[in-house]
Amino acid sequence: MKQLVMPLLAMVLSVSAVKAQTAKDVFDRSVKITYLGVDFTKTKVIGDAGLKTDDVVDHKIRSLNQKLVNEPKKFPLAEAFGKREEVSTDIGPVNKRNDKIDPDKLLSDNSDDYQTMKPEDVTSLVSGFDFAGKTGIGLLFVMEGINKTKREVSVYVTLIDMKSKKVLFTDRVEGAFNKSAFGFTGFTVDNVWLGGLANVIKEIKDKKYKDWKSTYGG
Repeated sequence: MKQLVMPLLAMVLSVSAVKAQTAKDVFDRSVKITYLGVDFTKTKVIGDAGLKTDDVVDHKIRSLNQKLVNEPKKFPLAEAFGKREEVSTDIGPVNKRNDKIDPDKLLSDNSDDYQTMKPEDVTSLVSGFDFAGKTGIGLLFVMEGINKTKREVSVYVTLIDMKSKKVLFTDRVEGAFNKSAFGFTGFTVDNVWLGGLANVIKEIKDKKYKDWKSTYGG
C-alpha cells in the first residue's frame, strides 16, 4: 500500500500544478502572467499609402515588440493588471508568426477594416499558436488596425490558458498615437505605433481592468 501512496501523491501534485486556468485567475495578484507580445498577422494599416511595408515586416515589428518588453516604465503591464511583480515575457512565438506576414497584405484603403475582427477571429488565431510547452496565463495583444487617419490603434487584449489554448477573455481596446505623453518624439513607425500601444495599456490601467474584474473576477 505504501508503494502506491507516493506515486498517487505525485500524480495529484502534478495535476494540480498544471490545472486549467480560469478568467478569475487573471485578477489574483499572486498568479503569474506571461506577456506574449503583439501579433500583427491580422493587422490592417489604414490611410498610410507611403508606408514601406517590406521594412515594417523585416525590421520594425520585431523592434517594436522588443522595445515594449525593454521599457516597462513606459509600458507598465504589471501595474495595469494589478500584479505585485513584473510580468514574465516570451515574445519568441509571436516573432516567428509576425516574420511570415505578407507585406503586400498589410495596407488597406477601406476604413471599415479598422474594425473588422470579432472575438471568434481571436479564438481562431490563438488556436494556431505554438506556446512551446508553456502553461499558465498568457497575455497577447492582437493588433487589429492601425488607423493613420484617426491617429489611433485598435487591439484585442487577450488572456489565454496557454496549456489548452483557451481564450479566457478578449476585449477590443483603442489607443491614440499621442506620442509626446510617453516621450516618443519622432514621427516614425516605431514611435507612433508604440504611442498607441502605450495608451492601450493606460486605458487598461485606468478603466478596463476594473471593468474586466467586475465581469470576470467574481
